[in-house]
Amino acid sequence: MSSPGSGDRGGAPAAHVIDTSRPHPARMYDYFLGGKDNYEVDQEAAEEFMRVAPEVREGVRANRRFLRRAVEHVVAEGGIRQILDVGTGLPTEPNVHQIARAVAPETRVAYVDNDPIVSTHSMALLDEPDTSVVLADLRDPRAVLDHPEVRELIDFDRPVALLLVAVVHFIAEAEDPDGILATLRDALPAGSYLVLSHATGDVHEDRREDAAAVYRKATASMNLRPHARILDFFGDFTLIDPGLVRVTDWRPEEPPRPDQPAIGIYGGVARKDS
Repeated sequence: MSSPGSGDRGGAPAAHVIDTSRPHPARMYDYFLGGKDNYEVDQEAAEEFMRVAPEVREGVRANRRFLRRAVEHVVAEGGIRQILDVGTGLPTEPNVHQIARAVAPETRVAYVDNDPIVSTHSMALLDEPDTSVVLADLRDPRAVLDHPEVRELIDFDRPVALLLVAVVHFIAEAEDPDGILATLRDALPAGSYLVLSHATGDVHEDRREDAAAVYRKATASMNLRPHARILDFFGDFTLIDPGLVRVTDWRPEEPPRPDQPAIGIYGGVARKDS
């Protein structure tokens, strides 16, 4: 998934420029998934990260499977027909609109990312009705919510599923993730859902610093947070069973393999009741 912001880490979001001199988390993620929309600088950083955390490729795939199951749930069980996917990253099939429309073909999906490469690739690939790709930055949530293309597609008087999958860990504490999440949650009406996944150092504490060091060379740092801190991001939304758990444990379709590595990503789905 893409990160918020590139360039200056404080204050206002950086300009939407393509920076190929440093690794970008969205392109590294694409490389982890076996994609080709990345550069040598991204590949080198991803390989370095894999030396520190060899389970990362399995982790990002597990995160994608969590995303699929969560989207299927909010559409099939929650009745959601509009989705705001912030930090969407480079297109990876099945994409969110494909997952949702396999259940309910009328579902509207607005994709948001701050990386111009992501936006360009997505617009070229996602020539779909009731689908938009918006260039905006999670660190400026009001700009996301008020973007005319988002407003054209998403009716904030009706329930919305907000997806923040593998993106909030790229927001540093100094950038006020609590305020960002509060602004987004407050904009959603009752009956809406928040789908969130976040990397943690709880699982492999001995590697936490080495893993974070790789992303300090990239356009956004990775902020590994403990379970209790990630819970804060759901605010007063009600987590549905099984709560905030490792993504492999969120309503899995199959039992874990005996040789399955421990994945350091938590995921949860929560509903706004009022």
